[in-house]
Amino acid sequence: MTPADLIRDDIRALRAYHVPDSAGLIKLDAMENPYPWPEALRDDWLATLRAADLNRYPDPQGRDLQAGLRDAMGIPADIALLLGNGSDELIQMLAMAVAAPGRKVLSLDPGFVMYRMIALFAGLDYVGVPLREGDFGLDLDATLAAMAREEPALTYIAYPNNPTGNLFDAAAIERIIQASPGLVIVDEAYAPFTDQSFLPRLGEWPNLLVMRTVSKMGLAGLRLGYLAGPPEWLAEIDKVRLPYNVNTLTQASAAFALRHHAAWDAQTAAIRAERATLFDALAAIDGITPYPSDANFILARTEPGRAGAVFQGLLERGVLIKKLDGAHPLLTDCLRITVGTPQENATLLNALEAALASD
Repeated sequence: MTPADLIRDDIRALRAYHVPDSAGLIKLDAMENPYPWPEALRDDWLATLRAADLNRYPDPQGRDLQAGLRDAMGIPADIALLLGNGSDELIQMLAMAVAAPGRKVLSLDPGFVMYRMIALFAGLDYVGVPLREGDFGLDLDATLAAMAREEPALTYIAYPNNPTGNLFDAAAIERIIQASPGLVIVDEAYAPFTDQSFLPRLGEWPNLLVMRTVSKMGLAGLRLGYLAGPPEWLAEIDKVRLPYNVNTLTQASAAFALRHHAAWDAQTAAIRAERATLFDALAAIDGITPYPSDANFILARTEPGRAGAVFQGLLERGVLIKKLDGAHPLLTDCLRITVGTPQENATLLNALEAALASD
C-alpha cells in the first residue's frame, strides 16, 4: 500500500505550508511584532507560569482568558467568545461546522491563503473574487454577483487585508453582510495597527462574526485566536472544537499579557510610527513602489521581472522578507515587508538599495 491508495488526490496535489529557515537572518517575512516580551514584566510572568498546574488539563473554555479578552478588547457580555489554537484553528472549526456536499467558501483574492486551503481540507469549494487591479480595492459589484451566484456558507473578509495591507470600504462590507446567505467573518488579525473595526458592531447583523488573534500584538508564539459573535452561532461551532485546544501555558501567558496590555500598546504605537517612516523611505527608492498599509507590513512592487532577484539579494545580505511574485496575478513583481525595529528597517533599506544596484 502507498499514499496514493489512501490519500485524497486533491491533498496529494498540494504542497505543505512552507516556513523558510530564518536562522541568522533579520526576519521580516511573517508579520511578527519585532519587540521581545517587556523585560520589566518577565519575572511576574514567570511567577505566573510557575503557579500553573501542568499535571491537570487546561480549562476547556479558558474562562479567565475570556474575561481578560472581554476587558481588554471591550467585548460585551451578550457576545459569545470561542478560543482557538491560532486563528487557523478557528477557520478550521468554521469549515468543519458547515461542511456538506456543494457548500462553498467565498473570499477576496489575493487574501489569506488559509481560507482556501482549509476549505479544500474540509471538502468545501472555494470561490475567490479578485480585488481591483491597481489599488487592491474591493469590487463590490463582482462580490455581490458572486455571492448571489455561489450562495457561500462562509464569506471571509480580512480587514485590513493580507497580503495587501489595505482596509476595504466599510460601507461595502456592510452591503456584503446584508446580502450574504451565510455567515460573514470579518478577520481582524491586524486590528492593533488600525483604528477601524467591526468588533463594536457585533449584534447589528445576525450573521456577522469577528475573528482576531493575539499574534500580531506581540504574542505569536502563544498561538491564540478568538472568534466573537452571537451565542447561538458560536454554541454550534464550539461542538467541533477539540477538547482542551488552548493549553495551560498559553492561557496563563495571554491572560497575564492582557492585564498588562499597555506595554504591548506601546509596542504597537512604535510599529505604527515606524511603518510611516519605512513607507516614505521605500517610496524614495527608485524601482520600488510601496502600497499604503493599515497593517504591520508593507506590500511593495519592484520593476517588472526583478522581484526574485531583489528577494535573493536581500537574503544574501541577511534579510528575509516574503516574495509574493507568482502567488497571484495581481501580485506580480510584489514583495511583502514586515515592519521591524528602526535598526532592522535601516538594515533592510541599505540591503535593498545594494540589491537593486547589483541586480
